[in-house]
Amino acid sequence: MHQRLSIIRKSLIAAVTVGMLTAINSVAISADPIRIGEINHYKRMAAFAEPYKNGIELALKEINANGGVIDRPLEFIYRDDQGKPGEAIKIAEELINREEVAMLTGTILSNVGLAISSFAAEKKVVYLASEPLADALVWEAGNDYTFRLRTSTYMQAAMLAEEAAETDAVKYATIAPNYAYGKDAVAAFKKALTALRPDVEFVTEQWPALFKIDAGAEVQALERAKPDAIYNVTFGGDLAKFVREGSTRGLFDGRNVYGLLTGEPEYLEPLADEAPEGWVVTGYPWYDFEEGANKVFVDAYTAEYGDNPKIGSLVGYMTAQSIAAAIERAGSIETEAIREAFVGLEVETPVGPIVYRAQDHQSTMGAFVGTTSLVDGGGVMVDWTYKLGADYLPSDEEVASMRPASQ
Repeated sequence: MHQRLSIIRKSLIAAVTVGMLTAINSVAISADPIRIGEINHYKRMAAFAEPYKNGIELALKEINANGGVIDRPLEFIYRDDQGKPGEAIKIAEELINREEVAMLTGTILSNVGLAISSFAAEKKVVYLASEPLADALVWEAGNDYTFRLRTSTYMQAAMLAEEAAETDAVKYATIAPNYAYGKDAVAAFKKALTALRPDVEFVTEQWPALFKIDAGAEVQALERAKPDAIYNVTFGGDLAKFVREGSTRGLFDGRNVYGLLTGEPEYLEPLADEAPEGWVVTGYPWYDFEEGANKVFVDAYTAEYGDNPKIGSLVGYMTAQSIAAAIERAGSIETEAIREAFVGLEVETPVGPIVYRAQDHQSTMGAFVGTTSLVDGGGVMVDWTYKLGADYLPSDEEVASMRPASQ
């Protein structure tokens, strides 16, 4: 990865300075810690979950070095749900009843996030869905106790549709994992693109089982449909297999390809020199930040861990930032006070200020959109821009029509 070694060398030097300043500025906190229940798929999705946990721990180190939250240290209690909704619910019960956590957070897979969201509404406990992207979390299945940090499926799909609408492509094919997130991602892209370009046609939709893709068969099916462009939602190991098979068979030659999440380091870096070129993607170009809050975060993370951050690292960091800000605003760890504090909460983050909207509890975190390229034998995003999340959310009227009454 270009610039990576130089960034790490500079950041290791900075680590000594950061450590000294932390020791000098640390405030002794004698009160009991505020405990947060963190539920995630640490074994099943380690490539994302471990950098995410690192991001949380970096933020906690900074928060507690500056006096904690309402004069108490902030602490996360981590639990592994194995990527199973039922297991996640059992853990949530334990965290509330035995560990006496102030609130819940976490999850990557949308089906698990939706299960915890339902639990949060039933038990009246605040849940910050840090990563799950299914739109239902804040709309059709939204509730008073669930908030979502990560840029939603709808938002990111709309950003890619905006790019697609500027091309001459008319016939589109889609491929997405067959579960809540994948379904939402395809529906959102189709809705956004057809609104901008009513003349487009979707000639095929492929729905491989999550993490069980038969890449050869999927590529053949897409090729038979003869699309002008392809919208890809696969990720992780499925993405690697799809890229390898598609490149071998020439599926991407002469076609526009749009990749949701494909530009994220978790998924792009493992592809190494097999990374596709010319795809329009959402991702995280950590290697290109030269100044500002993004650069400060990248340097601090690299100094702490000796590795570059992933998008999960950023989400984890912002998760802890958001929870600290909400509890500070609430002035207590009483559930209703935290819930009310999250409504309209503004948080300063590496990507700029974000707001948790009152109308649907979705944060306005945006996304980086760019084009994939090979540099020094690895995939990167080039010609990228950061698109503000608030510009890609539905109107209040649309939200009201989708979101159920308070529960």
